[in-house]
Amino acid sequence: MYNTLLTLSRNIYFYKNTDLVDSFETRIYLMFLHFSIFLIIFKKKGKKFDQKDYDSLFLSIENNLRELGFGDVSVNKKMKDLNKILYDILLKVRNDNKDEFNINKKLIFKYFKSLDMKNDSKYNAFESYFLKFYEYCYNLPLDNIVKNSINFKINN
Repeated sequence: MYNTLLTLSRNIYFYKNTDLVDSFETRIYLMFLHFSIFLIIFKKKGKKFDQKDYDSLFLSIENNLRELGFGDVSVNKKMKDLNKILYDILLKVRNDNKDEFNINKKLIFKYFKSLDMKNDSKYNAFESYFLKFYEYCYNLPLDNIVKNSINFKINN
C-alpha cells in the first residue's frame, strides 16, 4: 500500500497543474489524502479497513525517515505528528454532506498553502483530481481498491 500511495503522491499532475512544491511534506500530505479517501470509502461501504495495512503504512514512513537520517527521538516525534496530521485530514477532509464527497477547502489550504494564493484555477484542478479519484475508487471492488487505484488517470 505504501508504494501505491507514494506513486499517487508523485503524480506529475500535482506539480504541473497545481504547482505544488515537490517536498517530503507535500508527498506525505498527498499520501494521507489518498489514504483518507480509501478509509472513507471503506466506511461508507460498511467494511473495516485492515489494521495491518495501516500499521504497514506507518512502518514504511518511519523507515523512510530513518533513511533520511532522522534519529530515534526525531523519528518518534515526527511519527506522532504525522499520525495527528493523518487524523486531522481524515476527520476534516469532507464537508458535512454525508451523501456526497466534497473537499473541505480550509483543510486543503492548511496543508497546501500555495493553493491559497488567490489562484482558484490551481485549487480547482486540485479539487477536481480528488473528486474524480474518489468517484473512481468508489466504483472499484473493496478487495482491490488500493491495488487498482494506481490506474487512476485524470484528463487535464
